[in-house]
Amino acid sequence: MKTIIMTDSCCDLPLEYIKRNNIKTVPLTFHIKNKVYDDDFGQSLDFKEFYKEISKGEMPTTSQVNVYKFEETFKRLILEGYSIVYIAFSPALSETYSNAIMTKKTILKENPSADITIIDSRSASIGQGLLVYYACEMLKQGKSKEEIVNWVENNKLKVNIWFSVDDLSHLKRGGRISAANAIIGTMLEIKPVLQVDNNGKLIVTKKIRGRVKSIRELALLLKNRIVKSENQTIFIGHCDCIEDANLLKSLICKEVKVKDVIINYTGAIIGAHVGPGMLSVAFIGQNR
Repeated sequence: MKTIIMTDSCCDLPLEYIKRNNIKTVPLTFHIKNKVYDDDFGQSLDFKEFYKEISKGEMPTTSQVNVYKFEETFKRLILEGYSIVYIAFSPALSETYSNAIMTKKTILKENPSADITIIDSRSASIGQGLLVYYACEMLKQGKSKEEIVNWVENNKLKVNIWFSVDDLSHLKRGGRISAANAIIGTMLEIKPVLQVDNNGKLIVTKKIRGRVKSIRELALLLKNRIVKSENQTIFIGHCDCIEDANLLKSLICKEVKVKDVIINYTGAIIGAHVGPGMLSVAFIGQNR
């Protein structure tokens, strides 16, 4: 049985890479300006337009992938003869994973021979995307489903995902910092650095004063934590701040030799909660 890699739209991989490598995706949805959009990697609503609307004061909301979308996708891929490996958005941040598990159980009652493996990535955005990327590369190298699943399970808690947020109002809205801290932090130009922890949750770990210093902190975190860097493809995500993303890449490459750097927009699902100017980096370390 042939294997297919599947994920959801929160992976924040480049659309061109997804299409070229036949990665199947299911979209989360977002609501903005009284309209509902599939999070389809900037096709229905351009990334720049999305972040422009947030900058103008719009406050988008997001929704998980529902069981009906999973059922449709799983059944179609099974009929096409695929063994499915679905690498999912962290259940600490969305009900998407739970809905996938629920759908799998329903399908197996009807079709016990269906082969569906669902992996909790314990990650979000480019951290999740990094796992999908390596799984896809392993598949192209002829690795078996078992080898791919074992690698992802054994390495997912080694994936480091670090974020720097430019606008504190979005962290305040999400309850990650208080209103008072948001006001004081804005006055002092505090740029929090956040991490995805072992439970797949976003936590504030450092408070850096100044944008450039926060970008340097991301580069330093990678330098100090990455392992076997010369063999790694690292990911940089940005919420419509490509200049800062390129600066981060430059700072990293001056200090660390890596195989490749992939820079891409952060999509609407994470972007709705962190706002324009968010910058992130993902790589593999010894641990988180």
